[in-house]
Amino acid sequence: MGNSGHMSLVYFGRFLAGIGIGETVVVGPVYLSEIAPAPIRGLCTCAFTGSVYLGILIAYFANYGTNINPDIADSPARWLLPTSVHLMFGVVILIASLWAIESPRFLVKVGKPEQALANLCKLRGMEPTDPYVAEEFAGIERSFQEEQEATAGMGWKGMVREIFCIKRNSYRLFLTNLAQLLACWSGGSSITVYAHDLFQIVGITGQNASLLGTAIFGVVKFVAAVACALFLVDTLGRKRSLIIGIVLQTFAMLYVAVFLNIVPIAKIEGYEPTASESRASTGAIAMIYVSGVGWALGWNSGQYLLSSELFPLRIRAVCSSITMAMHFIGQYTTNKALPVMLLYGEGLTPSGTFYFFAAISIVGAVWVWLCIPEAAGRSLESVDKLFDLPWYKIGLHGKKVAEEFDREMEARFAEDKLEKEPRVVYKESA
Repeated sequence: MGNSGHMSLVYFGRFLAGIGIGETVVVGPVYLSEIAPAPIRGLCTCAFTGSVYLGILIAYFANYGTNINPDIADSPARWLLPTSVHLMFGVVILIASLWAIESPRFLVKVGKPEQALANLCKLRGMEPTDPYVAEEFAGIERSFQEEQEATAGMGWKGMVREIFCIKRNSYRLFLTNLAQLLACWSGGSSITVYAHDLFQIVGITGQNASLLGTAIFGVVKFVAAVACALFLVDTLGRKRSLIIGIVLQTFAMLYVAVFLNIVPIAKIEGYEPTASESRASTGAIAMIYVSGVGWALGWNSGQYLLSSELFPLRIRAVCSSITMAMHFIGQYTTNKALPVMLLYGEGLTPSGTFYFFAAISIVGAVWVWLCIPEAAGRSLESVDKLFDLPWYKIGLHGKKVAEEFDREMEARFAEDKLEKEPRVVYKESA
């Protein structure tokens, strides 16, 4: 911020911020998925998504506020103030993290089962003897022991082989990385970045009006993300929520594409639309908001859930890091490509760009229905068992298999508990 105009310091500051952001999008969802109870794991993980949109919302309004304030509109404060907002939240996160406790699954992984059980009891607010805690902790230990038996003494090279050479794990990595690419190329993240310009393309005139429209766009996405967390991912399930969001996004993209094909506002400078075209323009503006709702309900929530839920404990952090690296690669390429895609003559044109986004969204919806397993309400350990199935059965039949596994584990736990209980023998009276 205080670089006195030196661009090299700006780059260095962005580099440091990038390290923190890169760690946050891996650590946050993985930590939340590991500590949350299975019935509300989607809610807790999507709370992270809602927090992301809260930050975007504040950034949009910070840009709008500094632009309309005549005292700072032409001063360095115009960019210093919005940039300083993320520093405030960084301090809040730093202080709050002092009270965070370690994930029980991580503690089991590093050989601290006693501390893991204590932390699990603290997170659940129950005693170690409570059947719910005992069953959950037994499942965590059993799953980790199975992983250890399969990978004992392999070291970091063994972990690499485990990720890329074991089909059930490499397939998981393929699913999460393809999800990131489909999400980015569906246009959702690009619209978030270029909302200001896209609102002008569909008919909003004036710098301040466009910035206000962008700020309202942030409100819409934040509300949609909260609604998804509270009412969809743990009730309708991951797949249904994801498909509903993608369908909304596809419909919105198609409307905007058809509108721009008929009314080329962006092509003709000073073009004055007719009354009917103005109404269609209002509809296109509304559809950009709808696309934001679909993105928040679908891909943006789903991509974090998939990367934090599908991998086994031993390789979860590494695979989530690889997946989020693909997320940023996808964001960089789409954000870099969009200005060129919108060009007439050299690119796809604005209407062609939105047709492209709609086509990717349709492909994504079909792929989700066929290939993505349902993890709502399932323990992370039962999700792991889904990938014992052939790849073509995981998406369509995985839920049934996971439910059978959970019932089997409950029955096994009940039998183990019965065997450990002391038996009282009563002698017949003389």
